[in-house]
Amino acid sequence: MPSTPCPPPLLSVIVPTYNEADNLADLVGRVERTLSGLAWELIIVDDDSPDGTADRARTLAAADRRVRVLQRIGRRGLSSACIEGLLASSAPYLAVMDADLQHDETLLPDMLAALRSEDLDIVIGSRYVAGGGLGGWDERRRSMSRFAGNLGRRLIKADIKDPMSGFFMVRAEVFRRRVRRLSGVGFKILLDLFASGEPPLRFRELPYEFRVRQAGASKLDNAVLWEYLLMLIQKLLGPLIPLRFIAFSLIGGVGVGVHLLVLWLLFKGLGVSFLVGQAVATLVAMTSNFFLNNILTYRDMRLRGRALIWGWLSFVLACSVGALANVGIATYLFQAESYWVLSAIAGILVGAVWNYAVTAIYTWKRPKAGAA
Repeated sequence: MPSTPCPPPLLSVIVPTYNEADNLADLVGRVERTLSGLAWELIIVDDDSPDGTADRARTLAAADRRVRVLQRIGRRGLSSACIEGLLASSAPYLAVMDADLQHDETLLPDMLAALRSEDLDIVIGSRYVAGGGLGGWDERRRSMSRFAGNLGRRLIKADIKDPMSGFFMVRAEVFRRRVRRLSGVGFKILLDLFASGEPPLRFRELPYEFRVRQAGASKLDNAVLWEYLLMLIQKLLGPLIPLRFIAFSLIGGVGVGVHLLVLWLLFKGLGVSFLVGQAVATLVAMTSNFFLNNILTYRDMRLRGRALIWGWLSFVLACSVGALANVGIATYLFQAESYWVLSAIAGILVGAVWNYAVTAIYTWKRPKAGAA
């Protein structure tokens, strides 16, 4: 007899992971108990975790066809992982939650019921409405969350109490209408969704208590906050300016400060010649820019070991050529009777674009497929 086909999923739960192997079995069990009686699927999107998260997920998927696995090679990022998982689903309702068991999975049926019965685009699990809470967070993490949330509300101009939530459910057609305008950067796709199109999303927040992580380590650090700030800047400037170029330029501004500080210490403080001071300050600024870009701008392609040394050499060489281009363009425009400030700015822009383009190709180049 032909087998009865499985009903298509009504709800897909997207779970981005990195080093969450020890939490997966418990997560699948909790979702199964919570969504009993519903047609659901769980899509685990793993960024090639070294702890074997993808293999653990495949073992669970072999025992339950409702569990699916996407393993990404050579790509990192929570938001981009969520986007790929959401696009892989055919369900009309899509949820995003973490694998660390800090999100309350028992809220999923209430989220689904709200979307199906009310005129809403998205339902948000909120820690900041009545009945919600932050659990055992320390004051530093609470302060970071409040600061990031205040910035986010200014960008999206919506009275969301918890714009930093990583726990939400959205109608699939709403997500697909906005997906091409998403930045895919950082760790807060919810804010990206609200900031990526018109009309404003119709939303509702449901309270939940943020729980203590069960296993593994938190991914929240200063670099994650940096990515969040970059996403906000890009949303303000528009999608035509690459996010890495924004980061590269901001770090270049820090490099100017480093250059002037070192020059002042050597020239004014120690009495060395201006020429020597300028040369040393230039090298120090280039070096600080290289390491900051390696840590922040190219976090997902970070150079280590011998590659770090060769990367530094290529970066210094590229930026030296960029400095010559900067001076040459600025001098040419000034001699053509342009205003000196505009001439200087034009030179800086040419140098910045050159440095970014060349170092993106030769310093932080992606490894070839199959390379170790």
